[in-house]
Amino acid sequence: MNIGILGTEMVAKTIAGKLSSLGHSVKLGTRDVKATLARSENDKAGGPPVRTWLESHPKVTLGTFAEAAAHGEIVVNALSGQFALAGLSLAGEGALAGKILVDITNPLDFSKGMPPSLTVSNTDSLGEQIQRALPKTKVVKTLNTVNAFLMVDPAQLKGGDHSMFVAGDDAEAKAEVTRILKDWFGWKDVIDLGGIAMSRGTEMWLPLWVRLWGALKTPMFNLKIVR
Repeated sequence: MNIGILGTEMVAKTIAGKLSSLGHSVKLGTRDVKATLARSENDKAGGPPVRTWLESHPKVTLGTFAEAAAHGEIVVNALSGQFALAGLSLAGEGALAGKILVDITNPLDFSKGMPPSLTVSNTDSLGEQIQRALPKTKVVKTLNTVNAFLMVDPAQLKGGDHSMFVAGDDAEAKAEVTRILKDWFGWKDVIDLGGIAMSRGTEMWLPLWVRLWGALKTPMFNLKIVR
């Protein structure tokens, strides 16, 4: 399958590497390809710059946001929360129309340092804002409640015995994303929360997630919903 991933930071690269290893054709999207390839500094998580990472992942290509969106039969939004709407605008409403957009972003505001606050909460969410901006796109919120390594390999923690959530207004899109989570990434317990408004809940988990990371000294943790 052709998959576009918007973003080039650690989360985008981790997902791209996993999908490429499964045989999918993956194109990362960035605002300025030349500028991105010219960077020599590590990413925000300490990972290698994009040009170095691409050398070790030759099946992954790099293009503009618009090119990545056009390439993908499914598109993953792995942009930072504060840039998500602008980046999706550059990707183009037409290129995303009719497609599933897997939205893994969180509306985190680091302008005052750590821990971050939320730019939107309670009565709205970034997931809803994205769906309103892209009314012809099938937005499914998921994977935003764990770190990148668990996103693509939940078995790293307790053999995968923990929970993931999906939220979105299109039932068929959620079913397809649930299949991808299970078949491609290995998630065993995927809980459908309901419509895209339910992303308010998963996004509001992040302030506690960040504080748990600080207390536990590791990002390798998750929720397990016991019924």
